[in-house]
Amino acid sequence: MLQNLSGFFKYLASHKETNLDRIPALDQLSKDLGINRAALREQVAVARALGLVSVKPRTGMRRLPYTFTPALQQSLGYAILDERSNFESYSDLRNHVESAYFSQAVKSLLPEDVEELKELVQKAWGKLRGHPAKIPHEEHRNLHLLIYRRLNNIFVTGLLEAYWEAYEAVDLSVFADYAYLTNVWTYHANMVEAIEDGKFDSAYQILMEHTELIATRPNL
Repeated sequence: MLQNLSGFFKYLASHKETNLDRIPALDQLSKDLGINRAALREQVAVARALGLVSVKPRTGMRRLPYTFTPALQQSLGYAILDERSNFESYSDLRNHVESAYFSQAVKSLLPEDVEELKELVQKAWGKLRGHPAKIPHEEHRNLHLLIYRRLNNIFVTGLLEAYWEAYEAVDLSVFADYAYLTNVWTYHANMVEAIEDGKFDSAYQILMEHTELIATRPNL
């Protein structure tokens, strides 16, 4: 696998300890790496799609901090366009990832994280009980991602972030029955309360019950 990486990818990785905030122009890189300009442009385009570099007219090319999310977004987005049921398969994977890492994640949360979880629940209820009522999608996404914030695992984070991008892409954030949303946020509120009280086993059971709700969601 590693030996098959492109010359440009190897260049980015091997220069990690040096200052690559500004990457040399393509002509200079082509000479330095011994790669013809056309091939190098293709490799840079792939790196850009994967979120490894940014390319702007005035600032040139810069290396970005590594994140797993862009690669997953590209692949998952294509998979869903190719076959809509692939979202359900990925959703099942996401549920298993959340389940597997939940205990470790909640035990590593800081007091300020728990306060932020409580604020998200309050904001969600405010939207649901407003006139007119609004779907608290942003709060839903942020609450689930916040729970896993302290894991320091870029691959778990990437898997979960890509799920929420796909969730929006298949319009699950656009409409849902009011009773369903109320049920969802009752689970969220109870889960956050259990986390705050240090009742992590109870919080886990609530999460498991909550993940089953997607099967009952109207208008899937």
